[in-house]
This record gives sequence, structure tokens and C-alpha cells, in this order.
Amino acid sequence: MIQIPTEDGQVTDELREELRSAGLDLGFTRIGFAPAEAPAHADAYLRWLEDGHHGEMAWMARPDAVRRRLDPREALPGCRSIIVAVLSYAPDEIARPNHQGAANPIVARYARGRDYHDWFEERLDTLAAEIRAIGPDVGVKRYVDYGPVLERDHAQRAGLGWIGKNTMLIDPELGSWLLLGELLTTLEVEPDEPFLPDRCGTCRRCIDACPTDAILEHRAVDSRRCISYLTIELRGSIPVDLRPAIGTRVFGCDICQDVCPWNSAPAPGDPEALTEGRPLGFPALRVWADRLLGFDAETYRESYRDTPLSRPGRNAMLRNICVGLGNSGEPDAAPVLRRCLIDGSDLVREHAAWALGRLAVSGRAGVEPDA
Repeated sequence: MIQIPTEDGQVTDELREELRSAGLDLGFTRIGFAPAEAPAHADAYLRWLEDGHHGEMAWMARPDAVRRRLDPREALPGCRSIIVAVLSYAPDEIARPNHQGAANPIVARYARGRDYHDWFEERLDTLAAEIRAIGPDVGVKRYVDYGPVLERDHAQRAGLGWIGKNTMLIDPELGSWLLLGELLTTLEVEPDEPFLPDRCGTCRRCIDACPTDAILEHRAVDSRRCISYLTIELRGSIPVDLRPAIGTRVFGCDICQDVCPWNSAPAPGDPEALTEGRPLGFPALRVWADRLLGFDAETYRESYRDTPLSRPGRNAMLRNICVGLGNSGEPDAAPVLRRCLIDGSDLVREHAAWALGRLAVSGRAGVEPDA
């Protein structure tokens, strides 16, 4: 048990470092301390909402959630400090994905194992218990990225990196393969020095590489065009004009991170932390489609329980795989897509019909252009 004496309500510097060490011992890659102040990019966040760039993520624009994002004390009355925890999942070697070849699905790196929210919650709760033990009046509240916290702003203020042009937090040693969680606390902890340099410079590789032009010039992302949003958060039809650009990405997208120079040789992270207990393998697209056609919603939930892939649900995931098959040029894709045409979900049937039409236009799989 950490003993953290305070002086006039403030944690001493020595024991602040003990608290940081405790976080690192729990498996976090970095721990930083930020003041509980309004985020530096609050105005940009409000403009992003006004422009509708949050798409169907209505919870982000809820008045109570906006208030909490703009003032941490709205989320935790009396909040004085924010402890920001970072987990790097950078692999030892960055293997560039092979976007050629027909039938292989591409899943974002963070989603290839256990749900990181669970990993963070377990460890943040342990750290929070240590803080609460200081006294009965000490308040602590835990958030991972589902909570109303502008976490990258607080991470930058905690000295953990800068916000890149693709809006990702970038650490000069770790790159942007980073997952974040926070503890809001009523303890006053001396903050770390904020990370002020903008090391993106004139580089615009992420902007130019985005196949759907989702990354805007002023450090903002239009979620409505982002492949991660389209394949995870969107519940309805993927816009027809964006489907070809998705390729065979069926869950999330790493393109803007793959091309970032700061990710060319990052210090190794701990990708195995997210595969413990629930490692996932991903079959060829047509095999995966065939499997999901035999699932109902409950079977899907159980199969992908405690993994990121549980979020879109069976129908949206099968929708994504149909788009991937249409883009794959896979000669053997037509039979399973025809089975998708009689699926009980309107969403699946629509995207299967589009995929068959795309294969027909490409002259693949022996289907007629009006299929």
C-alpha cells in the first residue's frame, strides 16, 4: 500500500513519483500528471461538433457530456488533478500491412486481442484504490476513452506528447501506438511540464495517405469519412462513394499511423498485454462471412465477448466483410455473397448486392453487372 502524505492538500514531489512508479509497476508505459483545467483545444472541439464531424456519435454532443469535457470539475466535483496513463502497443517491428492480395481482412492493431478498456479499467481501479486509501475525503474517478474527457489534451498537458495532424497523441520515442486512460482526483498533484513542441513540422503524410480524405488541414478528422468510424461506430449503410476506398479493412484503420515518420522505429511497447486471455485470429474474408452467416446476434456477442469486435455487432461486421469482399477481387467470393443476399438483415443484403456488382464490374467471379 502506497502511503502518500500531503502538505496542505498537495501531494509531495517525492511521493508523486512513488505514485508514478506504482502506475508503471501495474504495466502502464507512461504516467503523467496534468492540472484539472479546461482543455487547450476546447474551441476546436466545439467547432468540430458544430460542423457535424462527430457523425452519428450523438453522445459526444450531449450538453452534459460537453460540459464535462470542457471542465473536469463537472465530471468530478472538486477535481484538482488528472493522472494520465499510457499503454504503448507498438510491436517490436512494424510490419507494413499487405494491402494487395485478395482475401485477407485488415483489422486495426489495437483490436487484435482483448478489449483494452478492460485492461485499463482493472489497473486504473487498482491505482485508484491506492489513492482513496489516503483518506475518506479523497475523490477519484476513472475514465477510459468512452468517458467525457478530452484525453489527448490532458495527455499533452501532462507532458506525454503532442497532438499530431491526424489528431493522434505522438510520443517522440513511442510514436502514436498509444492507448490512454485517466484518473480524475481531488488530490492536488504538482503537474508535469506540458509537451509544447509541435514536431509534425511541414509533414503531411497522414493527410495525403488517408484514402477517404477524412483528415482535415486544421488538425481535425471528419468522422463521417473516417474508416474507423465507418466500420465501427456507424450503424447504418456505409456511403457508396466511400466503400471502394475502404479496401479490405473490416475493423478500424491504421493508415495514418503506418505512414507517420514517428512510427517508423518506435520504442517497443507491450502489444502482448492486449492478447492475454483472448487472442484473435482472422480468417479469409469469405470464410469469415460464411461463419457469421451462421451466427445470430447473441452468438456473435458471445464469440467476440471482451474484444473490440463486439462493438459493431453481427450485422455491421458482416456489412464490413461484404464491402471487403467486393473490393478484394476474390474470384471465389460470389457464392458466399449470394448467400448474404438472402440474409435476414437489410443492411447485410444491401452491401452484399453492392459487392457482387463491384465484382461484376471488375469482371470477377462470373457475375453479371446487374447482379
